[in-house]
Amino acid sequence: MNEKLYTGQVAIVTGAGQGIGFEIARQLSLQGASVVLNDRDEALVASAAESIRKEGGSCISLAGDAADETVIQSLVQGAVDNYGALTIAVANAGITLFGDFFDYPAADLRRVLEVNLMGSFLLTQAAARQMRAQGGGGRILLMSSVVGHQAHQYLAAYAMTKAGLEMLAKNLVIELSPHGITINAVAPGATLTERTLQEDTTYSKVWSGITPMGRPAIREDIAHAALFLLSPHSGHITGQSLVVDGGWTSVSPLPDLSNMEVKPEES
Repeated sequence: MNEKLYTGQVAIVTGAGQGIGFEIARQLSLQGASVVLNDRDEALVASAAESIRKEGGSCISLAGDAADETVIQSLVQGAVDNYGALTIAVANAGITLFGDFFDYPAADLRRVLEVNLMGSFLLTQAAARQMRAQGGGGRILLMSSVVGHQAHQYLAAYAMTKAGLEMLAKNLVIELSPHGITINAVAPGATLTERTLQEDTTYSKVWSGITPMGRPAIREDIAHAALFLLSPHSGHITGQSLVVDGGWTSVSPLPDLSNMEVKPEES
């Protein structure tokens, strides 16, 4: 892939303080794009942006809750004010709240819906409006999950939102295509990130054992798929979902969750 394939492009990536979102933002920036990194954690996202700049990338950080409409508007305005346009938007921010369906709290459901669905919808809407006003098209990417395709215990609410994002990508083909805007989704499987490794010391071993390719993904695996869908090489691909899971959805064995401690995870 051309090292500077994204020269002249301006991107927003939410949930970019660490993990997959950070790696997508990093690769976009190092390959020529100017990037607005967003995360709820102001110190984390500022540090992430600084590390990219030290590698020679062009980026800024704007902290805030990606489920908040005013934050979304500030991200788009920040891209335009700092870099003159917006051509790429990656709705990566998401929250995972595990729980037994029979006891799942309404407050948890509301938060999952707000971040995963509403936040992604609002970023897509705001970015598409800016791209339409500019002319010249654009690329929008939604972050789904393999659990939007296959059942996973304790993840009913999360899985519902991820399947919904894939339908959003498919549906918006009708309205975005006339403006030269593509919209797609990436559905990662088990992925080694700072969060997954910190919260479960057996994560790599467990998922290596149940993934056909013999290992979980690393964040670069997901970022490479994302960058393809954001690149000029994917100009005739829209409304699609790309699963990156080492073959897990083909067989779908679940990890042993009998001793799992249920707690929230947000990116």
